Amino acid sequence: MDTGYTKRLRERHPIDVATAPATRATDIMTETDIVVLREGTEGLSMESYANALRERLPDRTVTLARTPKQERELVADARVVTGITIDEDLLDRADRLELFACTFAGTDHVPMDALADHGVTVTNAGGIHAPGIAEQAIGNMLVFARRLHEGWRRKQSAEWRHFQSGEFTDSTVTIIGLGSIGQAVAQRLQGFEVETIGIRYTPSKGGPTDEVAGFDSDAIHDALSRSDYVVVACPLNDLTRGLIGEAEFATLPTDAVLVNAARGGIVDTDALVSALRSNKIRGAALDVTDPEPLPADHPLWGLENCLITPHTGGHTPKHWDRLADIVAGNLGRLDEGAELENQVLAAESN
Repeated sequence: MDTGYTKRLRERHPIDVATAPATRATDIMTETDIVVLREGTEGLSMESYANALRERLPDRTVTLARTPKQERELVADARVVTGITIDEDLLDRADRLELFACTFAGTDHVPMDALADHGVTVTNAGGIHAPGIAEQAIGNMLVFARRLHEGWRRKQSAEWRHFQSGEFTDSTVTIIGLGSIGQAVAQRLQGFEVETIGIRYTPSKGGPTDEVAGFDSDAIHDALSRSDYVVVACPLNDLTRGLIGEAEFATLPTDAVLVNAARGGIVDTDALVSALRSNKIRGAALDVTDPEPLPADHPLWGLENCLITPHTGGHTPKHWDRLADIVAGNLGRLDEGAELENQVLAAESN
């Protein structure tokens, strides 16, 4: 028997379930707590994300919208929508929508003003990539410490000839940015017997590093002058754009290694190329570049002292599990009227 809600849904969105085999009748005919939008990310299936949410919320309705039509139909009656972004035209009919849970850490591509106008809270995926990015950053430092990239080069040419390596122990590592990524790097460095310096906006808060300094130029240059390795782990904004440039490369010791695990624009690319070519620094490991993607004819590709990965540091098979933990927990917080985890936009009370 049709409930009042089901009758309204039938009248608003007449659907022939028999002609849409990819959609279960229960997906369409049941009031939805969470709608997962169809566009995937990082090569991961949105079906897996929906299933991860269902595992954590067995008493809630979680629906995957597989087509634009289903998105229009389901978002109109959803309490929570999650995906990369949401079309503004979907918001006008989304009377129940309380939360948009972005599946990216950054939200600059999300219509934040429109969501605010509709009284919708926004959260992001900040922190879920931190373990993988931290592991890759440390891996890159170990590669340079032990010169494993030289071993790989000699293997490719079948060259059995010894080469000298260094030690990571007793190095000084400066971590620029002590958010979730910077903290994850610092945590994983604790067993390596290295000295750590953290750079953060409010150094008075302290942090997990041996020293903490601010973003003022004198403090950064003091830290760089003592660094064997520099891990860039801060957001890209007006303060940090071009933060590591010609002057900073001149301050770094000539045996220093730069690891950029954040955004390409934080490092001046031309200054980096010059520093690598002239041996002003020992090397760089880049998971991000400016421009990105890096053109095939860019000089960075040809430099043996520059390791490049195509923005893969955050890739992890645990992506959806970590994000589902956040979104599922936030649904309970909505019920309680509590502040949400990873909240980046608070809905204003009417």
